[in-house]
Amino acid sequence: MRRSLAVLAGTAALVTVCGCTVQASDGEGRSRSPVHIEVSRTAPAEDDKPGSPPPSGAPAPGAPAPGAPAPVVPAPVVLWSRGDSGRDVRELQARLRQAAWLFDGPTGTYDDLTEQAVKGFQRKRGLPETGRADSVTWRRLLRMTHEPGKWELYLMGGQPAAAPDARCLTGRVLCINKESRTLRWMVDGRTVMTLPVRFGSQYTPTREGVFSVYWKSRHHVSTLYDSPMPYAMFFSGGQAVHYSYDFAARGYSGGSHGCVNVRDEAAIAELFAQVRNGDKVVVYW
Repeated sequence: MRRSLAVLAGTAALVTVCGCTVQASDGEGRSRSPVHIEVSRTAPAEDDKPGSPPPSGAPAPGAPAPGAPAPVVPAPVVLWSRGDSGRDVRELQARLRQAAWLFDGPTGTYDDLTEQAVKGFQRKRGLPETGRADSVTWRRLLRMTHEPGKWELYLMGGQPAAAPDARCLTGRVLCINKESRTLRWMVDGRTVMTLPVRFGSQYTPTREGVFSVYWKSRHHVSTLYDSPMPYAMFFSGGQAVHYSYDFAARGYSGGSHGCVNVRDEAAIAELFAQVRNGDKVVVYW
């Protein structure tokens, strides 16, 4: 019996008993200090701890398994290409002008010059030289340029005309709006043609009001500025509607000495043939 107790006591001192405290005795039956028995758990391996790197040679989380095919990267989305037109194409062209890759326009039509400009931009930056404005090309161009203002978008014309002034709705009228920078040639309230126009500078402004054409001069040359004024239709002193070589070359980057400049020579030649002395001219905001 004494031997059985001793064996039991020795066993109790060694066996894990769910965190309880047992009273053990020695082989002589004397009491011994209580034995505190703790429940232990298996500690996680160092590599299993949260945030620990994978074992050496193991693939990183999310990495393809050895021998797996490389992930397919989708091709950039083509936003605009040759033949497209609209306001977005006009902005693309304006930004290409800012980056010195396009020198004509903007026209709002994705033509061969725009395609060549895009190719040059792509080539310089190591992008696929497609000539199509895709999402990658567009993002690169956006980072290099600023948002174009209205007259950068319509540098060479093409802007929509303003509504005609009430004074333009009867008779034969050159209806000229300074805000939209357009000229409407109107007959009895009907618009016959619309042209982009340019006005005088801050120090030589184009006068506003109601006038009439008092003199036409097909091959006029200014005696004050010694500059050609083809297809001139004078309406207020020395101010006239006429063709401008400078406007044709530089667009709205320049200005006149008070005249109303037209950049389309063929269109003003046609207008000059239709307008008569005495026809009304309305210049307004």
